[in-house]
Amino acid sequence: MIVYHGSSIAVQHPDVCHSYRALDFGKGFYVTTVWKQAERWAKRKTDLTGSGHAVVSQYQTSDALSAFRAKTFPKDLNERIDFVCGCRDGKDIYPAYDVIIGKVANDKVFRVVDMYHSGIWDRDRALREIRTYPDYDQIAFITQEAVDQLLCFQSAEEV
Repeated sequence: MIVYHGSSIAVQHPDVCHSYRALDFGKGFYVTTVWKQAERWAKRKTDLTGSGHAVVSQYQTSDALSAFRAKTFPKDLNERIDFVCGCRDGKDIYPAYDVIIGKVANDKVFRVVDMYHSGIWDRDRALREIRTYPDYDQIAFITQEAVDQLLCFQSAEEV
């Protein structure tokens, strides 16, 4: 399978150390199967940092995923919302896995998480409000071993 990573530089040797904060699935190296999504991430990163150029790096993945501790979230958001909230709060729940796979929440996820965590919204309301991009996905490589064994750099393209 081909996957993509959007950044302000080409990433020929991905690592989990450069993850600056816990995102939906914790700290790790994030990729997607959707080129357009990686392009969007690359442009956003370049705008935020004010440096570099928007670049999409492409990788071939290995079929050896079954050898790793993988977590895949179903379309049902019940389990996912607590996991994402925990990761964004900095809880160390994600290191139980080497790879985590799921959909991407829309840009309002921060608001939903804040309202849910502050107790303004209960879980049912938060689940009604959270939305995912139907065609966007994310794969978080949590351990360096998973990165090293499952990703092989193919190319990078400025966008």
